[in-house]
Amino acid sequence: MDRNLKALKPAPVWEHFSEIVKIPRPSHHEELIRNYIVAFAEKHGLEHEVDGANNVYIRKAATAGMENRKGIILQAHLDMVPQKNGDKVFDFEKDPIDAYIDGEWVTADGTTLGADNGIGAASILAVLEDESIPHGEIEALFTATEETGMDGAFGLKSGLLKGDILLNLDSETEGELYVGCAGGLDANITFGYKAEAAPTEGYEAVTLSVKGLKGGHSGIQIGYGRGNANRLLFRLLNRTKQEYMLCSVDGGGLRNAIPREASAVLLVEDAAAFAAEAAEYEKTLAAEFAGIEEGISVTATPVQAPEKVIPAAIASRLAKAVTGAPDGVIRMSKAMEGLVQTSTNLARVVSDGETIKVQCLLRSSMNSEKEALSEAIAAVFELAGADVEFSGSYDGWNPDMSSPILHAMKKSYERLFGKEPLVTAIHAGLECGIIGGTYPDLDMISFGPTICYPHSPDEKVDIASVGRFYEFLLDTLKNAPEK
Repeated sequence: MDRNLKALKPAPVWEHFSEIVKIPRPSHHEELIRNYIVAFAEKHGLEHEVDGANNVYIRKAATAGMENRKGIILQAHLDMVPQKNGDKVFDFEKDPIDAYIDGEWVTADGTTLGADNGIGAASILAVLEDESIPHGEIEALFTATEETGMDGAFGLKSGLLKGDILLNLDSETEGELYVGCAGGLDANITFGYKAEAAPTEGYEAVTLSVKGLKGGHSGIQIGYGRGNANRLLFRLLNRTKQEYMLCSVDGGGLRNAIPREASAVLLVEDAAAFAAEAAEYEKTLAAEFAGIEEGISVTATPVQAPEKVIPAAIASRLAKAVTGAPDGVIRMSKAMEGLVQTSTNLARVVSDGETIKVQCLLRSSMNSEKEALSEAIAAVFELAGADVEFSGSYDGWNPDMSSPILHAMKKSYERLFGKEPLVTAIHAGLECGIIGGTYPDLDMISFGPTICYPHSPDEKVDIASVGRFYEFLLDTLKNAPEK
């Protein structure tokens, strides 16, 4: 394996990235990378600060003749996602990433690479140390713990940033300019109950399982029309003519993942008849999701009868609420064709013997629509007798197609590469939305090199795209709009 990343071009970026991959920096363990950046600032005599949210801030004055340009904030996050193959022995808090060149790509041996967002951070450091680059005033913002909650962006205080333009270097397809993202809100729903003794006769125990769905990221794939296993499971419970008792339920997983699987342990009057009903329901779903979901499986298999059941009234209200609650795409954007504007993902339904917890993740680039959606979800579940709380709210970033920096960057890209960049938005969270909530007058763009399979051990970054991305970044600095 060729591990000499410093031989790649552009050398300033790859030299810094080759050092960054050696520094352990999983989310919540960013002390070493923060120290590295502070030491860099001190070495180069740059004004710097670590704020109360563990973000690192660096300022560099404008070069001669560029004092009349709008100030630009270059922003990337410090942490990386720590994922490895099952057979890989690796400690993300201690071990350096084993990065190597694989043809036209840079990847890592059995772990995430950390190009998300290490390439962005390396590019900022390369700009800051290069005295030959013409630019207006530059501020660098390295945010903390983005991957698990955007903690640094949430903790950013007003008054720190002075610039007019923010360039977020955390997108993953070169040649695309992101001008909007969704805000988010977590709905945390709880049904409390006192478990009852299960009847000793008259019922048979089965596990109802919905499996084989594709799932996906609830921001990126929510517009594909894929099935939600939680919704499909409770739809069958809500429609069955057979009397049942719900003993337990476990559906979905991560809050930002469309549920692929869900299961429930039930007591039913006739297990064979219920299994036949599940098989017919599977055929119904296969027809409804034809061309979208090819592997839907709905089964009811006999299991040992449990000792406790959830009270029938609670189970019935839960089934009706999950069936009736908003889920999936709520509204498409009028500003940008094909972009989901507002959605919700009914991500999790799980019982523990005393409570049933339901979790939804709401997204919208329009804060008012996010609020309206939260009101609708609360209304459904409160009518069903549940307690509903909301947390983790962050603002969306609505596309501004008249943005001065967007106009300048489109011209720059076409001049450099002979074609227009794709201007788009993402129905997922970017730090731009949160930072823009604190600094509402910022003109913002997100862009980056091509990174495939981020957040997985297959993560890789396209070498040539890093060169184009960095050339584009330098030209953007050189041609920043005047004040």
